[in-house]
Amino acid sequence: MGETLGEAAWRLAFGNLTPAQVFALREGTVWRLLPGGAADRYAGLLSIADLDAFLRTDAARHPRVSMADGGRQGSAAIPPDEYLHPDSSRVDLPRLLVRHDAGGSLVVSQFHELHAPLAQFCRGLEKVFLHPVQANIYLTPPGAQGFRVHFDTHDVLVLQVSGAKSWRVWDDIPFALPSRATPWANKQDPPGTAHALTLNPGDALYLPRGVMHEAAAQSGDAPSLHITLGFLEASIADMLRELLETLEAENPALRASIPSWRLGEPNGVAAIAARLAPALAALSSEAARDRIALAAMDRITRDRLPLTPRGLAHRPPAAHEMLRLSDAMHHHLVPLPEGGGALRWYGGVENLNATECAWLARLAEGATRASLGDGALSFCQRLAALGLLERF
Repeated sequence: MGETLGEAAWRLAFGNLTPAQVFALREGTVWRLLPGGAADRYAGLLSIADLDAFLRTDAARHPRVSMADGGRQGSAAIPPDEYLHPDSSRVDLPRLLVRHDAGGSLVVSQFHELHAPLAQFCRGLEKVFLHPVQANIYLTPPGAQGFRVHFDTHDVLVLQVSGAKSWRVWDDIPFALPSRATPWANKQDPPGTAHALTLNPGDALYLPRGVMHEAAAQSGDAPSLHITLGFLEASIADMLRELLETLEAENPALRASIPSWRLGEPNGVAAIAARLAPALAALSSEAARDRIALAAMDRITRDRLPLTPRGLAHRPPAAHEMLRLSDAMHHHLVPLPEGGGALRWYGGVENLNATECAWLARLAEGATRASLGDGALSFCQRLAALGLLERF
């Protein structure tokens, strides 16, 4: 049946590493260099020609497009008025090219939303990790540096596409599990001694969040082009904030007032603790855990672009065509108490009866409409029309 999106993306991103090895990386704090071997390993994902073509479209706008120069005083971020049209978010390409020639790194954020090969690649990794994955692009002129020493607030995998880049990476992490709420003003001195390494085309570098690093393109004639994959898993705080919005309307314990007027009394803190106990119990209940798990799955089906296999010229599936659930569309099936299941996907929720759930399980592996039996015609047509089925 060929590789799935997840299998193809895994092979390209992690080579021969096993799931156990990669999951251990994701759950740890140790960075790792992944030598690639073939210099053209990532050539199918992106090229400088692809960036040139993008910059000549109206989609090339700030803040998706930005620039950085580590040689600047103060912030490395280049003021947008140096490369944008006046009073516009659109790139002024001649000025951007001049600024790039002068040492400015081009940064294109979330290019997977516009570039099909990256979209498929990120979708494959999302199918494995079950959380959003983004692709940011960095093109640095020879001998230049984009950003000075910093850390990221999510795990990243750097893929060196062309050119070469020199990196310095530190082992010690100054702030445990940093997030966007971590108070750091880009002035932290890295602890310990840096490891110096070079990424050549086809190499990859895995950096857990919090790992301090910096990079600069090597001198010579070729610029450095790399892709930074961002692994955007939700934090416990993210999920609790989302859960609280729902539970507050349902549970009086979460709507109870804090008796601040009791704080002057000897047992004032104890009175607050008494109010907190049922609220905290509601957040740690089995039902709350189930809802957090469901919300985490819903995030990826709801928030990511639908890479539907169908187009404007839609043809309903024929009886003997081999069909399967779309590999590129996020979806998951949740059992319902009364039987059957809820198929949750980008477009909402499709409630299925037990027979339809059985058909869905068959379609996950691949089946013809005719082989599913009586009544499957309208079911397959409905899923195909929604973009949840693909021919193969």
